[in-house]
Order: sequence, then C-alpha cells, then structure tokens
Amino acid sequence: MGWRMPHEGDRHERTWMAFPRAGITLGDGAEWQETAYRAWTDTALAIAEFEPVTMLVDPTETARARDMLGSTVEIVETPLDEFWMRDFGPTFVLDDHRPGALGAVDWIFNGWGAPAWAQWQVSAGVARTVADRIGAEHISSVLVNEGGGIHVDGEGTVLLTESVQLDPNRNPYADKARVESELARTIGTTKAIWLPRGLTRDYDEFGTNGHVDIVAAFAGPGRVLLHRQDDAAHPDHAVSRELKAFLQDQTDAAGAPLEIIDVPAPATLRDDEGFVDWSYINHLVVNDAVIACGFGEDDADARAREILEAAYPGRRAVTVDARPIFARGGGIHCITQQQPATTGVPA
Repeated sequence: MGWRMPHEGDRHERTWMAFPRAGITLGDGAEWQETAYRAWTDTALAIAEFEPVTMLVDPTETARARDMLGSTVEIVETPLDEFWMRDFGPTFVLDDHRPGALGAVDWIFNGWGAPAWAQWQVSAGVARTVADRIGAEHISSVLVNEGGGIHVDGEGTVLLTESVQLDPNRNPYADKARVESELARTIGTTKAIWLPRGLTRDYDEFGTNGHVDIVAAFAGPGRVLLHRQDDAAHPDHAVSRELKAFLQDQTDAAGAPLEIIDVPAPATLRDDEGFVDWSYINHLVVNDAVIACGFGEDDADARAREILEAAYPGRRAVTVDARPIFARGGGIHCITQQQPATTGVPA
C-alpha cells in the first residue's frame, strides 16, 4: 500500500460536516444556540456553491437541519455527541499505485485528551461509519490524533505541534519517532515539522492543546501560511514571531526551505473569556474557492481574502462569519473535512 494524504487544494469529491446538537459545545439558551446552527449552516451553504456537501445529523436535529439546509446539502442521519468533523471524522488518503482507491484513516479520538467535560464516545465511531457509507478502505490507527492536528503539503511534509500528538493525555507512550512512523504508514508523510506550540487560547480548558490548523497551513509545496499577531498586548504577538523564526529554519520533504506567508490577525484582542485566537489560517480550500473565516472587521476580513486569493491562484475567497464557531473552540477548517477526488486531478 502507498497511502498519501493529498494537499487540501487538490480537487475534492465533496466536503463532510456534522450538524450541531444539544450538549456542552452548543451551549445553553435558544438565542445562543441559534448562533451555532446559523454558523454551521452558513458554512455548509457557502461550500455547496463550489462542491457537494454531506452533513451528518443526529436524529434529534433532523427536522431543524432539513429546514435550515434545504435540498442544497445532503443529510445523513447518524448518532453524534460532538460536531467537529475535522477532528473525529476520517482523514482521507489516496493510493497513487491504485487509481481510484480511497482510504479513510480512523484515528483514535478521545475528545482532545479526554477532559472531564468532553462528550466524544459516540462521535469517535463516525470515521468507520463514513468509510462504510462511501466504500472507502478503512485504515485503523493506533494514534490518538485529530484532523486539526495535522496539515500536509501533499508531497510528504506534515506540520504538527509537540503539544498535541505528544500530549500524555492522548499518547502517553509516544515519542516523535513513533508518531512519525504511524503518519508515514497512514498518510504517507516522510518529513514532520514539529511546531513547538500553538496559539495561546487553544491551551484553555476547552482548547485542543495546540492544533496546527489555526496557526499554520500549507498553501502548497514549500509555502506556509502563518498566523501573525501584530499587537504586542496579545500573548500571540510573541508566539507568532517564535513560530516564524522556527519555520524559517525548516525544510520540506524535498529539502527545500519554506516560503512563509504572513496572515495578520484581526484587530480584536479579547472577548468575554480572555484573549481571542481569531485566525484566518483556519480556512477551508474547496474547488475553485477558499472559505475564509470572517470576524466582523471589514478591512481585516478583506485583507485576509486578498492574501488567500494570492496564495491560492484562481480561487475566490468567500467570507463566512466564524465568530460563533471560534466562541466554541474552533473555526471553519475544524468543522469540515474534505474528501479528495480519486482521479488525481490537481487543483
């Protein structure tokens, strides 16, 4: 077998999502809950302009999902307790030696390190459900991991953070060599770039302990989009500079140095819970477009669209208000999972 996770910018068959349902992530109060339903719906409808979307929906939410999504989005009923599709869903891979082969990597999901508040046991089985539904080869993994904890260039290089895969609450006996070996087996990477940490807010009680997809992402081979916080009053001002200095000394799987593309954060520094982790890095690349996080700041949102369109030539950046998603611990990339086309057609 020669499984390889393609770059997100390669052509997609579809995008997978999971609809919100009652629980700690959704929160309490009808008005507050509606902000999540609306944000997940707006994201799905924006993606559906460019490629098919399949939404997993817990049976308790089927009527609401059908009402909000209409006929534009395919709805599949399946039990859920969480709805961060990137993290508990399958990571899709291709086999370049077998045209048409599609694999679905089923990481062990334990709710980002099994914190006491997390509800994850039901959604932990979704990867196999999806694989069975579409006829993908189920690839079982011994690694506790989430899709938001990795980002690949499609040519052998993976970005990840030391505080996620090496988290003792995830993989207490792992070291870098063991993690890299499992990634090589499942997603075909040969070079791991271990960022020392993620953004500050992500280490709060309800964070992921440093997911890479909110701080750095491959725009393509050799090119890394990197979060930049320009305000020295925010702790990520120092973090983003530390990470840039680190990445400037790194090379990819081909031995080439990395081009760093700075993506400035919006101006807002705090919300009711403390310093925000608002980041334009947490976008989703789809067929002919980029679905970008918006934060209600017209100038900053427009600047981010310009950067993303330049980073992904030929694609149009579309902004979706991601503030209700970030308020719950993630962004647009976190609630989506791309299924690559098996034709091998590049973007």
